[in-house]
Formats: sequence, structure tokens, C-alpha cells
Amino acid sequence: MTQKLKTACSCSGCRKVTALERQVFDFLGYQWAPILANFVHIIVVILGLFGTIQYRPRYIVVYAVWAAVWVTWNVFIICFYLEVGGLSKDSELLTFNLSRHRSWWEEHGPGCLHEEAATARLGVMHGQSLVVDAGCAMAYSYVETLHSGLQILLALLGFVYGCYVVSVLTEEEDSFDFIGGFDPFPLYHVNEKPSSFLSKQAYLPA
Repeated sequence: MTQKLKTACSCSGCRKVTALERQVFDFLGYQWAPILANFVHIIVVILGLFGTIQYRPRYIVVYAVWAAVWVTWNVFIICFYLEVGGLSKDSELLTFNLSRHRSWWEEHGPGCLHEEAATARLGVMHGQSLVVDAGCAMAYSYVETLHSGLQILLALLGFVYGCYVVSVLTEEEDSFDFIGGFDPFPLYHVNEKPSSFLSKQAYLPA
């Protein structure tokens, strides 16, 4: 049991690290919707880790429910960047229409090339702009898709481990309750009513 709990804790640590990594790049790209979702995910992962260490099944149930929501969110992100179902990766949906920023990986993807170019519209003589889709080892949409795919895999593993830990803890609580561990009235409870009644009779006037 202890070894399996340690495995679950290590998996929770991996999920937290990957969520923090994704949060950093979403901050750099000003992706406000993913930033909010990542923040909630990190909090729930910490809550699930605390529930595992402290043997609190309710906290683990909360994490298991959130894992299902997290899978749904990452499926939406994949559909967004692959433009499935009428979605467009060029829309401002993930920034709440507050800015025109895109994914950080669009300009800093693996192997992407940059060239010096004048940005007359901003009145800057020298600037640096990206040659889009030129020399990139992988398009930014696929990088985001791989990130979401990894999160889905970890969330599914976390859901399975969460259900397992909850079942084990519930069985242990039931077995402990069966032997009288949570019984507020012990088996050898002594009724004090007759003795108190006799003491009252002793003080009655003759």
C-alpha cells in the first residue's frame, strides 16, 4: 500500500512539473484562458497530492473529477490548434479578445528562423520579425498539440491512480469501522443509570 501511494505521489509531482512548464509558456504568450486553466489545475493537483499523503479520499475524488474536466479542456485545445470543428488558431479566443497575441511557440518554435526587418507601421527602423513557417522543425500548432496530448495522458493516469487510492482507503476505513474503530459506544459500555438512581435514593429523607 505504501509503495503504491509513493508511486501516486511521484506521478502527481510529474503532473505538477509539466503544468508549471506549460504555465510559463502560456504566460509568455499572454494566453489568458490557458493561464487560468493551468492555475486551477496546479491547485487541484496539490490538493490531490495532499489528500494522498494525508489519506483524505474526498480530496482525491475532487482531483479525479477535475482530471476528467482537464482531459476535456485539452481535447478542446487540440481541436483549436488543429482547427477542427470550425475553430481557428488565428482567433483571439484564448486571449479573451483582449489582445492579438498568439502562442509563444509561434515565434520561438524549435528550429524557426528570424530575420531583421523594418517595422514601419510602428515607426521602428530596426526590428526582428519571424519568417513564419520558414525553417521551423515543427509548426507551433503541433507543439501545442503535443503539450495537450501529454497532459491528457498524465490526467488519465492520474484518474486511474486516484480511483485506485480512493478504493483502497475506503476499504481500509470500512474494515476499521467493522472492528469497532469508529463506534462511539464501546462493546463493554456500562450503563450508569442504576448507580445514579441508587445514589439519589440514599439522600431521600427517612
